[in-house]
Amino acid sequence: MTEGPLLTTERLELWRPVATDHAGLYAMMQSPVTRRFLGSWEPSEADLHARLLRNAGSWALYGYGTFMVRRRGEGRIVGNCGIFHSWRGLGADFDDLPEAGWILADDQVGQGVAGEAMRAAYAWFDATHGPRRTVCMIDPDNTPSIRMAEKLGFTPLRAAEFGGEKVGHGVYHQAHLHQPGLALSQHASRIVLGSDPSAGIAQRHHLS
Repeated sequence: MTEGPLLTTERLELWRPVATDHAGLYAMMQSPVTRRFLGSWEPSEADLHARLLRNAGSWALYGYGTFMVRRRGEGRIVGNCGIFHSWRGLGADFDDLPEAGWILADDQVGQGVAGEAMRAAYAWFDATHGPRRTVCMIDPDNTPSIRMAEKLGFTPLRAAEFGGEKVGHGVYHQAHLHQPGLALSQHASRIVLGSDPSAGIAQRHHLS
């Protein structure tokens, strides 16, 4: 069963993860292309169960986390995108903050799916929790994600190592700007959003 909030965009549906999402998440993560920038690991079912539980913990403790993503009218999970609460041991400029992240099935790349999902997630996050500084962590070789982070409003903070591998951190400072064409309306547990091809990401900081 899908539990609210449920976000609907022009092409996508995003929902708060539930236990039955395990199989779909595991299937999506089997492709080496999907996880090529997530470190040198081959996830087991136990690994993906732990990931699902961490996300559930973010939702339970902080009221936000990443969303599962599917194409409207379809059942297959094609992404895991949104803002979750993390503490990675990377320092005060990164830890204990909302962190943005997006993982997309390999056959969905290059179609604007991740950007559409993240704009919807940020619109919901800002409306529900208020605009605030967020961070993200990106592999320095992941050029498409770096470009998307910039569109979402992120600017680089520093390089670091995580899990013994080098990663780049996009930390962005920006005023919270209205996103043209992104109309937000909420009906019960459903939030419907119109997508817009322009946006940005890394560390976003609300400035008064």
